[in-house]
Amino acid sequence: MPYRETKFLANSVYHIFTKSIAGYKIFVSEDDFERMIQTLEFYSVENPVYKFSDFLEIKKKEKVLADIPQKKIIKIIAYCIMPTHIHLVLAPLKDDILSSYMNIVLKSYSKYFNVKYNRKGPLWEGRFKSVLVKTDEQLIHLTRYIHLNPVSAYLVDFPQDWKFSSYREYIEESYQGICNFSDYIKIHNSWYVDFVNDRISYQRELEKIKNLILE
Repeated sequence: MPYRETKFLANSVYHIFTKSIAGYKIFVSEDDFERMIQTLEFYSVENPVYKFSDFLEIKKKEKVLADIPQKKIIKIIAYCIMPTHIHLVLAPLKDDILSSYMNIVLKSYSKYFNVKYNRKGPLWEGRFKSVLVKTDEQLIHLTRYIHLNPVSAYLVDFPQDWKFSSYREYIEESYQGICNFSDYIKIHNSWYVDFVNDRISYQRELEKIKNLILE
């Protein structure tokens, strides 16, 4: 595998994007989407105290994980899992840990998917893409773009209707999720709802234009 020249620095924020080979649908059932979210959470800590199988069983039974101190290596700021691709906003807490984190997450899901659907071969289209997020303004607009992905694709009418993104974590204080966005973004729930919804029509139009250009 070719060497990745990108250096991912601790406490920086990155937009991570990766998609399936040839637009192949890699999230088919609700269990598939949930599996990726659980995988992102599980590998975000250093030397997990649980086995992955035990962790999944606890989650399946909707039990609370035991309050055992675990050291985070990645903070998940936002995410959206789409049928053919994923968007993540991540903050590594150690230099050069992000590549190994993404590698194990994507390999873990590939193994799960290939076994479940009796498939062989790679699942992802090459290496993941990354963009350094340089400002708070860029970050808040990026989260809106990510949370509107299912709406732009006409999978749902409103972002809260898509269960496989971090949007509900942003607008519902009681929602138990996997993100640490409050360390990076200071928002009021109702303001964020208006901020996101105000962009629905515009982002859908942009998506149409992009599709016309690429056809």
